[in-house]
Amino acid sequence: MSGLVLYGHPFSSYTWKALMPLYANGTDFEFRNVDPSVPGNWDYVRAHHPAGKFPLLLDGERTIFESTAIVEWLAARHPGPAPLIPDDPAEAAAARMTDRFFDRYIMDVAQLSVNAHIADAENPDPAALETARTGLLHGYRWLEEWLGRNDLPPHVSLVSCAAMPSLFYADWVERIPDDCPMVRALRAELLALPAAVRCIEDARPYRAYFPLGAPDRD
Repeated sequence: MSGLVLYGHPFSSYTWKALMPLYANGTDFEFRNVDPSVPGNWDYVRAHHPAGKFPLLLDGERTIFESTAIVEWLAARHPGPAPLIPDDPAEAAAARMTDRFFDRYIMDVAQLSVNAHIADAENPDPAALETARTGLLHGYRWLEEWLGRNDLPPHVSLVSCAAMPSLFYADWVERIPDDCPMVRALRAELLALPAAVRCIEDARPYRAYFPLGAPDRD
């Protein structure tokens, strides 16, 4: 065993982001499900993460939290055939910028709608729903223009680890519109990656957890 342990949940977008590089590089690790049915795992995360959140990676005596940092750590300490971070410093900076776009302006925006439905499933805050809707449409259209000028690496990388779960769940909240065909194509391409397929299939039993109601697709 490599001594790697990942705490997370199979339905969690940010857990997917940490799982994808592990799967893509065939890294030996143990997954511990942070589910109410396993209270000891919850207790461990609460004790070792400053906000009691997952994913959380243990590497020997080191604890790494935040999904981007986990991908960076794996790239540095457990490299494999999928080059997670570009070697060129300028390209690496651009990759980190794009990673932040998907986390901050796609996934976190979609989460506004999810949180509103968790708070009040019958009457979610309309202001939060509209903020999520307009924010996602703006993000999709920005990404459509960006894809016209840039290429994403075809392999699993920091960028695709952020993009896949973000676009997967965001499209459940607000469908990617017809005027963003490159974004739609990117989502389909990312969902077909073997590491992504494994995440999606392992999460399928938990779809009832999605507060908006999981669509009958994907």
